Amino acid sequence: MTEELKKSYFEVLGLCCASEVALVERILKQLNGIQEISVILPTKTVVVHHTHVISDVTIVEALNKVRLEATVRPQEQSNFQNKWPAPSTMFSGLLLALSFLKYIYHPLEWLALGAVIVGLPTLILRSIASIRNLTLNINILVLMAVIGTLALQDYWEAGTVVFLFSIAQWLETRASYKAMATMSSLTSMAPQKAIIAETGEHVDVNAVEMNTVLAVKAGDVIPVDGIVVEGKCEVDEKMLTGESFPVTKELDSTVWAGTINLNGYISVKITALAKDSFVSRMAKLVEESHNKKSRAQRFIDNCAKYYIPVVMLIAVAFAAIPAALRLPNEEYWFHLAIVVLVSTCPCALILSTPVVNFCALSKAATTGLLVKGGDYLEILAKVKIVAFDKTGTITRGEFAVTNFQVISDDVSLNALLYWVSSIESKSSHPMAAALVEYGRLHSIEPKPENVEDFQNFPGEGVFGKIDGKDIYIGNRRIRLRAGCAAEFQNMEGKTNGYIYCGVTLVGTFSLSDTCRSGAMEAVEEIKSLGIKCVMLTGDNHAAAMLAQDQLGHALDVVHAELLPEEKARIIEEYKKEGLTVMIGDGINDAPALAAADIGISMGISGSALAMETGHVILMSNNIQKIPLAIKLARRTLRKLIENVILSITTKGAILALAFAGYPLIWASVLTDVGTCLVVIFNSMLLLQETPKLQGGHSRSRYGTFSMPSLYGKGKSINPVDGQGGYNGDYGDYEAIKCNDGCCEKLIHEVESPSGKGCSNCTEASCKDKNFANIAQSSSSSSVCCLQKCEAQSQSKKCGTTQAATINNACGCSTVGLLESVVNNASKISGNRERRGCCKQFAEQCCGLGP
Repeated sequence: MTEELKKSYFEVLGLCCASEVALVERILKQLNGIQEISVILPTKTVVVHHTHVISDVTIVEALNKVRLEATVRPQEQSNFQNKWPAPSTMFSGLLLALSFLKYIYHPLEWLALGAVIVGLPTLILRSIASIRNLTLNINILVLMAVIGTLALQDYWEAGTVVFLFSIAQWLETRASYKAMATMSSLTSMAPQKAIIAETGEHVDVNAVEMNTVLAVKAGDVIPVDGIVVEGKCEVDEKMLTGESFPVTKELDSTVWAGTINLNGYISVKITALAKDSFVSRMAKLVEESHNKKSRAQRFIDNCAKYYIPVVMLIAVAFAAIPAALRLPNEEYWFHLAIVVLVSTCPCALILSTPVVNFCALSKAATTGLLVKGGDYLEILAKVKIVAFDKTGTITRGEFAVTNFQVISDDVSLNALLYWVSSIESKSSHPMAAALVEYGRLHSIEPKPENVEDFQNFPGEGVFGKIDGKDIYIGNRRIRLRAGCAAEFQNMEGKTNGYIYCGVTLVGTFSLSDTCRSGAMEAVEEIKSLGIKCVMLTGDNHAAAMLAQDQLGHALDVVHAELLPEEKARIIEEYKKEGLTVMIGDGINDAPALAAADIGISMGISGSALAMETGHVILMSNNIQKIPLAIKLARRTLRKLIENVILSITTKGAILALAFAGYPLIWASVLTDVGTCLVVIFNSMLLLQETPKLQGGHSRSRYGTFSMPSLYGKGKSINPVDGQGGYNGDYGDYEAIKCNDGCCEKLIHEVESPSGKGCSNCTEASCKDKNFANIAQSSSSSSVCCLQKCEAQSQSKKCGTTQAATINNACGCSTVGLLESVVNNASKISGNRERRGCCKQFAEQCCGLGP
């Protein structure tokens, strides 16, 4: 049995640059029981996976033998403890300040020497430890500068160097803690305690076993992944997905550890242990991504190995050669050598890449994007082609069966539904869920236990034996598996499926799907960045072109009826044109995700294989995050270039000043440490910036509304001009603010299968004339939305010609478009595709839709 590993976190304040990283790894690898080491330089954090053979104290002692100032840090701790510099630093600064009084009383100049004596021991001990471990770093360079300055009897400059270096180390640590706070919020989302529903007992979350039912009260953080078995509530998933709006959870809904129950009481049955929860896996990915060096960082680190020895040789040459040649003004050359030694220290240059990558990766994670390393950010910034899967990526993946036919006299409808639903219940494909649900609507319960030899054929369909029959279910390619040569015509715009019993076709079905909200805006935004957008789908050509129509023909190229390996082949072809991104969510997409320069997988909604294969994980279904990710990557690249240029130019300026006859050692130290701080704070700007979609602030397809009361009191707005309201990362909310506040609902609920958007509105409670028509139509959520759309944009209705064209295309009435959908919604309710078409084009006429 494999021994369970312990994960320990350590603060290592002595971490400065790549040389210390190598030192930490070399020391810890010598210890028995250490399995894995992760060093996160920007936050001065070391994460160690080890057995219980070795204790945290032993690890700390090993690190402190080389003066790395290590301490144990609880995982959840993120507050900076040392609000003030060390006493020795403050005392050194005080003595240095008093030494300025030498102009009044000359003997006080010796206080500068006292400043050196007070502040130097720490620097000496660190330097000795570095030399003992054959490591050259900034401590040795500064110590040499101080010794050289003392040799010239310039005590004030020596004291200034010691004090500035000490205070800079403290400031750098403070900056690191600010950056670390972001990561800590990600890695400590889930609580450590849980409540057993049956007994009310509070237990450690790591001790909870599978299938245990836990109680989660209003305001509590959900401790584990599970499904709701009792109750109903709204959950804030912002920390996990980056989405601002709450999500309704009811019976059989999936909930995730680390999300917050905003209201209501639920009982949750555990589906994953705490260590295997989605948030735990996410935290591990975040840590791993910070530990992966980008190509730029690896290049700079490799150069630094040779850079410091070369600089030391140059400095020695500046001091020794003029002395050997008996050149005049030896003191000037000695000063110049020390300035070269200090000012060319590469700390700022070495920090320029890891700090900016750390901040970018942390920012991405807090907005619902997990990037598995800095390398992928660099590639994403230069991408030329983005390829989308269709089902579950561009479209919702929420299929509805629009047609189900038995075409064999030997099989009854109930028998066929029983076979299909039982076999499909063993599949995780979105189409399978639709077929199972369709069977239940006809009172047919699936029995997966009766299915034998179940097989999944990616890009084709599934197979299973039931009641002694060999049943094949899938697209038109499945006929070859079944041994049937006949071909059948696709229904226009539908996803069509075929059912074979042996070699005999016994049934057909059709499913419909619609594009995700914001899909058109996402594609158009990506194209505005100069990137080519294409679709790769295994669905038939008609269904692919319907999606293209719904996107307003925004895609440059559409490829349909592709097998998984064909998707991968096309990606390889596109890679010849430039860096290529593939976005997908299913098993069928895994080969293409792996083949692409960057694979972006849909995390929570996607398959485990797609999540494992993807280089970037989208934590929600909002594909508008993709252009934001590209913009973040480009801003990251700009910050990296800024940091490198800043690091080089400041060094160059000090050297130029020195060669011009002003070799100021204290200015060299100040410039070096100051540049480090500027690099850190410049990178941290990424944590503050909020990228926006083109055209200003983000906007929902229904306009801008007010914040609902579950986050505080809602703000009334004018429903015609859309003034006011809350703008989140993705959520412009609607609170239908009636006089008594009883109609507050999120507009996004209308798009959910439950369709509850306006269910609580009544004419009596919505006395405001702008909402009266909504109240009257509360029985139909689609009508409710469209009338809201009409109220929001009285001046943007379609013209007569445009309305007639769209009405004809959708099969709506020939009167004004919005009125058409409202008046005929009940008549066309049986045809979901037709109603969706009317709704989509109505929103376009309002000027608020995609």
